[in-house]
Amino acid sequence: MKNIRLVSSAIAAFLLCSSSFPTPYVIAQNTSNVSPAHTKGRSYYEERGDIVWEVPTHQPKVIALTFDDGPDTSNTPAILDLLKKYDAKATFFVVGRRVEKFPDIVKRELKEGHDVGNHTFHHPSFHRISRDKALSEVDQGQASIVKATGTETHFFRPPGGYYTDSLVELSKEKGLKIILWSWHQDTLDWRKPGVQRIANKVLRNARNGDIVLMHDYVYKSTQTMEALKIILPELKKRGFTFITVSELLATHKTPEGFIEVNK
Repeated sequence: MKNIRLVSSAIAAFLLCSSSFPTPYVIAQNTSNVSPAHTKGRSYYEERGDIVWEVPTHQPKVIALTFDDGPDTSNTPAILDLLKKYDAKATFFVVGRRVEKFPDIVKRELKEGHDVGNHTFHHPSFHRISRDKALSEVDQGQASIVKATGTETHFFRPPGGYYTDSLVELSKEKGLKIILWSWHQDTLDWRKPGVQRIANKVLRNARNGDIVLMHDYVYKSTQTMEALKIILPELKKRGFTFITVSELLATHKTPEGFIEVNK
């Protein structure tokens, strides 16, 4: 009887300790579809269209370039000039506090036919962030875009690609679709790996319906912009068309075995 009481006490203590930890986050770069406890995995949200990593499409050779963390007074205009030169459209996930500083750049992005998405206001780590803090970041980020451009965005990308069930629900409540990126198209340009490495990552892995992750603001770096000088002409030569995320979503087809849930 004494042993039974000891075992029962140990189990109770373990359950109490386990329940004291907050729900862990999923990082988008993870190459497994297995999620931590209490957080649904990629396949669950992908089937329902709540989170987008890439888009199965009937349209041949389309790819969506996305740029995070801007706007930047130097890199972003240079990138816009390159996109214009190659008749390419892209999607910019902007940080609200930078939008407030450089609203004219965001206006230019929209004017030239690009998409603008919400990337929070301060770009905090979303690892173990509270729901109230996440809500504040989303709302402030959205408000900065509306103030600068007079229009709302319907796309949201959480910093680092972290998400939880709670964040997905919050995004849906706000009318925002979470847009992440193709796991094979994370250029890691924020690490400043070198112009050719960034270009090679995109060129060696380019597939129809890809969403490519890059950054138009990396502190004291122009590597992304320089890599685009290699990426854009080469993919165009291969027959690729560069389109916005909204255009890519419009080409969506339901892959075999998937069920359309949100129409």
